[in-house]
Amino acid sequence: MSRSAKKPKFFENVSVIDIAEEGKGVGKADDFVLFIEKAVPGDVADVEVYRSKKNFGEAKITKLITPSEHRTPAFCEHFGTCGGCKWQHMTYAAQLQFKQKAVRDALTRLAKIEVGHMDAIVPSPADRYYRNKLEFTFSNKRWLFDGESRDNEQLDMNALGFHIPGRFDKILNINHCYLQAEPSNDLRNSINAFAKENGISYYDVRQHTGALRNLIIRTALTGEIMVIVVFAHATQEEIDLLMNYVDAAFPQITSLLYIVNTKMNDTIFDQEVKAWRGPEFIHEEMPTANGKVVRFRVGPKSFYQTNSIQALRLYEITRDFAELKGDELLYDLYTGAGTIANFVAGHVRQVVGVEYVPSAIEDAKVNSEINNITNTKFYAGDMKDVLTPEFVAEHGKPDVIITDPPRAGMHADVVARLMEIEAEKIVYVSCNAATQARDLLILKEKYDTVKIQPVDMFPHTQHVENVVLLKLRK
Repeated sequence: MSRSAKKPKFFENVSVIDIAEEGKGVGKADDFVLFIEKAVPGDVADVEVYRSKKNFGEAKITKLITPSEHRTPAFCEHFGTCGGCKWQHMTYAAQLQFKQKAVRDALTRLAKIEVGHMDAIVPSPADRYYRNKLEFTFSNKRWLFDGESRDNEQLDMNALGFHIPGRFDKILNINHCYLQAEPSNDLRNSINAFAKENGISYYDVRQHTGALRNLIIRTALTGEIMVIVVFAHATQEEIDLLMNYVDAAFPQITSLLYIVNTKMNDTIFDQEVKAWRGPEFIHEEMPTANGKVVRFRVGPKSFYQTNSIQALRLYEITRDFAELKGDELLYDLYTGAGTIANFVAGHVRQVVGVEYVPSAIEDAKVNSEINNITNTKFYAGDMKDVLTPEFVAEHGKPDVIITDPPRAGMHADVVARLMEIEAEKIVYVSCNAATQARDLLILKEKYDTVKIQPVDMFPHTQHVENVVLLKLRK
């Protein structure tokens, strides 16, 4: 006999008191913690637990009894199914409040740092159409909604959109996305329609078959547009057919590229990029102090902050925190494409940038060249292996270190090296306050936390950047 399914747990009149990092509301029933989908702090609701552990459960609202004052209608038709913009049902003012709280909690609880001097979070100037890059996936396994039957032979199973959270093989077909400005939606919908009309097959991630795999759209404040169509098992005739259509239908595209990727994964960093029209890059610009403008070349594989306008504010804060006088030697760790390094180069004697990805370092060097910046040096390699005593002896002890590591934070060996180097100032830029706090807990043995500035780069998500100024204790 088969075991009977466990009965779901129901809790009534649950007060939502906080919001978790993954965007779910947090409530309690006695000592049982509930992570509740689409719940907002201040809600009172009846909930059903659909996944239960020893001390906590994941739940959904069955009846909203009292809506929170922070609750607002979501503006996107895909909200709740799509994995992005999980906080759309919360006012932007409340989002900023809870992001600031998340940073404060991480630094006080994990780093044991006094945060009374933390500045108010910097809001994003735009909370819609703020991204400069989106990647969509073609799939012959569209996400089905209630009432749709897979047995219906007339059902269109092709989709071009985003992955359903937790499902690598299911794609939600996107009609309108509020993340990227036009012509992003027009491009995606037109390409989707043309491919279907002409019978070009969509990728099957399980069987690894199909012609169309990904669509990447990059835009810039300069007005330049890059479109990359990633094919898988396509004939040259199919490639020519689609690329000719995109070329003719969207003359405003300045860099039209394609890639043939038949690997088992979607990464394009090891793939050949073929130019259909225009150069293999677009340009972004940032005004610096003294009326100068730094121009960045952004290629199909380049890393660039995806909120262009707010990236400028983030870099300005980073530069201002460093209190540069013009004669400093500055190390820029995890430099990426050298955006921060080139942005601050005019304010220091020399910048030394280090980054793990060799192609990013090549971008950094190009960005120095096109701006006639001559006081930068860039090196590729694993940070813990590059930043050695010998490296510091060769290039000199830095007066200032800017570090902007990935979400995982800095490797323990890198933190230890910073403790040995003893630069006068460290500006730590982070997209993960928890790992930042972990590193600050060690650095606080020698450094005082002087300034803290959260910056919202991604409205309607739980993500937040944080900039911290550390000064060596005398």
